[in-house]
Amino acid sequence: MDQVVKTLESYYSKAPSLPVGAREFIVSITPWLSLIFGVLIVLASLSAFGLSAVFSPFATVAGGAGYATGLMVAAVLGIAQGVLMVVAFPSLKKRVTRGWMLIFWVEVIALVGSVVTLNVSSVVMGVIVAVIAFYFLFQIKPYYK
Repeated sequence: MDQVVKTLESYYSKAPSLPVGAREFIVSITPWLSLIFGVLIVLASLSAFGLSAVFSPFATVAGGAGYATGLMVAAVLGIAQGVLMVVAFPSLKKRVTRGWMLIFWVEVIALVGSVVTLNVSSVVMGVIVAVIAFYFLFQIKPYYK
């Protein structure tokens, strides 16, 4: 994975840099956003996981087995993302590289989740969001040691 990070870093290093004040602001709010959204995502995903299990028979009839499976996969990926975001909080607060890497993994999981849907619009939107998110991530990477 280090090679993937280095490759992406080489691409994003050529992008225009954000002003120092903007980068410092992003670094200062990232731990708190990670904690808040991590908790919300876990709660929402647990709810969705429960609802998808309850509505699975109906989803199978209405949308097919693929739809029901998609709900379950989305819920599991959401839980993984939320947990990683919560776990990243202390490291992000201390500006440790581990926190940055956990948020990187959150974004990778989000991208994989959009690709797994095999829905063209979800894949395109997932790629666009990932490109933007990775831009911001690599802008603040030097702040984490």
